[in-house]
Amino acid sequence: MKIWVDADACPNVVREILFRAADRARVEVTLVANQPQRVPASKWVNSVQVAQGFDVADNEIVQRLSAGDLVITADIPLAAEIVEKGAHAINPRGERYTEQNIRARLNMRDFMETLRASGVQTGGPPTLNQTDRKRFADQLDRFLATHHRPQSD
Repeated sequence: MKIWVDADACPNVVREILFRAADRARVEVTLVANQPQRVPASKWVNSVQVAQGFDVADNEIVQRLSAGDLVITADIPLAAEIVEKGAHAINPRGERYTEQNIRARLNMRDFMETLRASGVQTGGPPTLNQTDRKRFADQLDRFLATHHRPQSD
């Protein structure tokens, strides 16, 4: 099992949680982004830089992931592809995307996109707060406890 991070829009605080978890749980974490990513000196953390372009990083993640892997992303269409491939997805607020909730999330996303396209100001998501950070860390810990067997050093 590996953890893939849609890193272009992943908050730094979430990255830090992931970096600590990688070393603690001995699980590979890979940041995928259009820009170079800073990662700690750890055998468990690395990055992949992809070409610029719409959905290039998303496509790279989908191509590389295996069933059972975990992807950290706030991108709902990407999460839908991940779930469809038998992998798992959690957003930076600690909300898990599942077969049961992904269609409703996609429908709401499409509805909001239609509103924005017609000129309605919908605003963006609220700033990530301490409760969100804790929810993410707790969800990640629960996931690792049930889905991951640590690799040996």
